[in-house]
Amino acid sequence: MRFVLFVAARYLLSARKQTFISLISIISMLGVALGVGALIVAIGIMNGFTQELRDKILGVNAHGIITSLHGAVFNPEILVKQSESVPGVAAATPFIYSEVMISTPAGAKGLVLRGIDPASAKNVLGVLADVDDEAFQGLNTQSGSVPGIIVGEELAKKFSLRPGSRVNMLSSSGEKTASGFQPAIRPFKVTGTFRTGMFEFDSSLGFIGLDAARDLLGLPDNMVSGLELMVDDVYTADTTMEAVIDHLHRFDPQTTQSLYARNWMEMNVNLFAALKLEKIAMFVVLALIVLVASFSIVTTLIMLVMEKTRDIAILMSMGATRRHIRQIFMAQGMIIGAVGTTLGFAIGLTLSFLLKRYQFIDLPEQVYPMDTVPMLLYVPDLVIIAAGAMLICFLATIYPAWKASGLELAEALRYE
Repeated sequence: MRFVLFVAARYLLSARKQTFISLISIISMLGVALGVGALIVAIGIMNGFTQELRDKILGVNAHGIITSLHGAVFNPEILVKQSESVPGVAAATPFIYSEVMISTPAGAKGLVLRGIDPASAKNVLGVLADVDDEAFQGLNTQSGSVPGIIVGEELAKKFSLRPGSRVNMLSSSGEKTASGFQPAIRPFKVTGTFRTGMFEFDSSLGFIGLDAARDLLGLPDNMVSGLELMVDDVYTADTTMEAVIDHLHRFDPQTTQSLYARNWMEMNVNLFAALKLEKIAMFVVLALIVLVASFSIVTTLIMLVMEKTRDIAILMSMGATRRHIRQIFMAQGMIIGAVGTTLGFAIGLTLSFLLKRYQFIDLPEQVYPMDTVPMLLYVPDLVIIAAGAMLICFLATIYPAWKASGLELAEALRYE
């Protein structure tokens, strides 16, 4: 094997009479390097984008929810206690979900309203972790006082809302009269703001207390839309939620029969499937750069075979087998691929580090759910990139090596 590598290296490094071939070899190495570097950066951005989006979605929404086929869940305190007793469940909290209209002196717009339990919601919803305790205290409705509301940062900017600002909430199904349901209007006081980094949530989401939500929507005292749960491992949320439902059905078969569970992967399956498909498509497109570089490797080796016909014949006359000749030219292609892949890793990892460290590329907040380009690299992805690049380079060596080993000794030396 040392003989094969020695001859292969000599052929690549020798500059006499084959400067053009050496130039093509360098171009082939640079092509492989650019392809590998681009792959590393692109896959890192896709991984970072997926994780950032997942974290932001899980910050606003729980890892799993439990709701009823009838649209209402009763006795939430008991269900929360039973759910938290299931292994793998970190915390649970009741919630009320509705869509209302918010009216301010600066205008009005539709709002997604979430009624929450201030005492337990902070343990489940990550977006509320940075909200001041005073803002949560304002959500607790006291007799005769104006209930509080926590709104998104973009919504607060749009309507110039700040802590203490008064707004009105209009619900289309708040009060039942003889002629049917009449819109209910209730005053609220802004107690704080939150920021997720996703414009859709920050501009159209608000949190109020459960009692205030029931009063606005005209719901009974012990009724909620469902439970939100946080699990210990987000990637096993599906099995954990199934275990919770089984436990609740065994606990009270009659009242929990209509309950069912959904997890964050199920609720966002289309989004993450699209991101995964985009990642695969990006990998295939950028791998074509390495494929194009491999054609340069084929050209280099074929020209080298033509240039070294006499040398090949001499080696064979001195005892080198056809297998040795094949290995020599395969080794040349693999050396080009290894050097190009190593250089590509140096370029890709350096750019990835700079993007992650300095975040010098800003993104428009209204278009993307993050402010800067995210970057996240996984070792399995790097292994696949390296293996794929080397495989393409290896396949590019097969035909030239086969041609070199197929030379007839007499024909090669006839005109020498």
